[in-house]
Amino acid sequence: MMFQKRKKTLEKRKYAFKTPKANSYLIVTEGKCTEPNYFNGLKKKILANVGGTVEVIDICGEGASTQKLIEITERYVSKAKIPYQNIWVVFDKDDFQNFDQAIKEGKDKGYHVAWSNQSFEYWIYLHFDYSDANLHRRKWNAKLDELFKSHGLSKDGYGKNIKNLYEILDSFDGVQTAIKNAKKRMADFSQNNKPSKYAPGTTVHILVEELREYLED
Repeated sequence: MMFQKRKKTLEKRKYAFKTPKANSYLIVTEGKCTEPNYFNGLKKKILANVGGTVEVIDICGEGASTQKLIEITERYVSKAKIPYQNIWVVFDKDDFQNFDQAIKEGKDKGYHVAWSNQSFEYWIYLHFDYSDANLHRRKWNAKLDELFKSHGLSKDGYGKNIKNLYEILDSFDGVQTAIKNAKKRMADFSQNNKPSKYAPGTTVHILVEELREYLED
């Protein structure tokens, strides 16, 4: 037992002294479909634009609760042969009670957290229009379903299995619109605010804007 403890300690130290791979990202998302589809679309565009300038972008959709997601991220980090330079955890409030605690735990571990209250669908809605309405995620889904149909973006409306989600939303400059709308909504949010009480709200734009820097000439 003592030998195992020493081995784990040595592994942690060994990991701590490794140099992170430049321009590398680990993005761990709560959702298994929507978020990975979105970020994989952005990843594809980045790699086509800059090639080897970005060493690694690993996107993992886990389908886990908020606090469990932090534990899963920690496992990815500890098993990585070369440390990631940028570690992001993406999750929603939905109906979870430990939302604020999970954000704190993630930040305490040195991770960046891209949260949405109530759901990632609010972030997607901002690609079309600004809103500060505090709606349940089901209503955001319904609004998106209507928008996707009326704009001719998907004959089946909005769904979680749209593989080219990022490309669709970027086709009408929606991503830049979403960043602008999110900044407007979050302008009066401060560190004293509880994310669980700030609805609607999202910080996904911070991660997206950072990644889109690789698309600039």
